Amino acid sequence: MAVTSDDKELLALYRQPATKEKGFTRIIEKYQEKLYWHIRRLVLDHEDANDVLQNMLIKVWKNLEGFREDSQLYTWLYKIATNESLTFLEQQKRRGNSVSLSDVETGLSNKLKADSQFDANKLEWKLQNAILALPEKQRIVFNLRYYDEMPYEEMSRVLDTSEGALKASYHHAVKKIEESIKKSAAE
Repeated sequence: MAVTSDDKELLALYRQPATKEKGFTRIIEKYQEKLYWHIRRLVLDHEDANDVLQNMLIKVWKNLEGFREDSQLYTWLYKIATNESLTFLEQQKRRGNSVSLSDVETGLSNKLKADSQFDANKLEWKLQNAILALPEKQRIVFNLRYYDEMPYEEMSRVLDTSEGALKASYHHAVKKIEESIKKSAAE
């Protein structure tokens, strides 16, 4: 899928030395909120999400010149945001002296529960806890499909995974979330 005409205009603006910063600013204005929430759903904490977003934007600034336009701009941006988020989570894991992924997930769950708005009886919090309990790949696929409504074709480009595998991951994630919510409702 080619770059949209709107994005082509933004990229043209970016590629002119006199309007490079203006073009970059407009690209960021267009996508920053979506990217922030995508990152936030992966790392949970607002400050961490802001840090990851800033690192991601630095990478975009350094590499946007080489963007080949063989995919949509937002697909390319989401790929960088996803990779930066996963790198951040890996670093968190390493800082904890090689704790397991489940320990990282427990830490994320604790951050969620520490939120002043947290109410374990509300469905939205049950959903968030269920999402956190998913394996990393399923959590990413679920977030991209459920929250960002990203088509499997685009998701395939972002995650370098076949559409069939993504559909299976999403299906398994939905089943696990349903089971988790039903279980918490019965408690």
